[in-house]
Amino acid sequence: MAKQISDLKLGILGGGQLGRMLIQEAINYNLTTLVLDPDTDAPCKHLANYFECGSITDFDTVYNFGKKADIITIEIEKVNIEALEQLEKEGKQVFPQSRVIRLIQDKGVQKQFFKENNIPTAPFKLVNTREDIFNCGFAFPYILKQRKDGYDGKGVMKISDVADIDHAFDAPCLIEELIDFEKEVAVIVTRNSKGEMKTFPMVEMEFNAEANLVEFLISPSTYPASLQQRAEKIAMDIAASLNITGILAVEMFVTKNGELLVNELAPRPHNSGHHSIEGNYVSQFAQHLRAIFNLPLGDTRAINNAVMINLLGEKNHDGVAKYQGLEKIMAIDGVYIHLYGKKYTKPFRKMGHVTVVDQNRDGAIEKANYIKNTLKVIS
Repeated sequence: MAKQISDLKLGILGGGQLGRMLIQEAINYNLTTLVLDPDTDAPCKHLANYFECGSITDFDTVYNFGKKADIITIEIEKVNIEALEQLEKEGKQVFPQSRVIRLIQDKGVQKQFFKENNIPTAPFKLVNTREDIFNCGFAFPYILKQRKDGYDGKGVMKISDVADIDHAFDAPCLIEELIDFEKEVAVIVTRNSKGEMKTFPMVEMEFNAEANLVEFLISPSTYPASLQQRAEKIAMDIAASLNITGILAVEMFVTKNGELLVNELAPRPHNSGHHSIEGNYVSQFAQHLRAIFNLPLGDTRAINNAVMINLLGEKNHDGVAKYQGLEKIMAIDGVYIHLYGKKYTKPFRKMGHVTVVDQNRDGAIEKANYIKNTLKVIS
């Protein structure tokens, strides 16, 4: 007799806020959760049934942790792939599959995958050293990205002239044409082992220019239905080409002439889906669990207009976190607060998010702007 979902142990590599929100959803299924994270004060520590402090990039640590679980998933891509491959060989279920994580760990391999599968993306070139950048043949300005280990705006820089190259990364990198885009958007697609797929409605993102992090996320998009359908098809085509099991966030640029160009992928719950907890019939976290346990996928439709605001640590504040203005925003209707349980703040660290749900889109945006100016994470 096949085991029920509540009889299975879910191992999560990474114990940050994504793992925390995944566990909060897993509790509804009576799932046993096991978490591995290097931080002794990780946000998941007190929520998981079992918490282990250890490296998620060390073969032995990941392998021995994985043996304790029935299904293994990730909340961050920087994990030991060789250990996951060995666990798969021994019959453990790893979702997303280790081959998918390996591909997405390297932005250069990601871009080559787009090219080979006719996925629209910005023109690019791969280089191995800083010296190679001088002869890349790209017109200034362009974007330089480290192929590995970049996240949340780190490992990315704009190269405007030859002088900038002197300060460029001296490592394998991806050079990308600078796209004069109108808006960055995202579609989250989920696929289970049966091949069933569903997409969440496309969302629009607004960035903090200084930190290069998403500041606002607005759902649903007001772009024409034809463009949204194209974006959803691109996301599904990628998920099908990868043969992925689990959730996949697809970030795209909308160009000034209405083209869609894929920027990057994330094979896990993603910042661009946090609004779905209150704003959609099924959340991205519930959908990911449904996919990796090969259950029917949920209804992804938006219930209402939703705006998500990332709570970032304030500049010049480094220490034990304090939340200034919390009571003021709690007095507003339709406001949902998510604090991530991180003891210490530092400039631009993701400390939580707030979602505003409102029948009126402009009203939701107005509330979001008030929250941005009122709620501060200080030390």
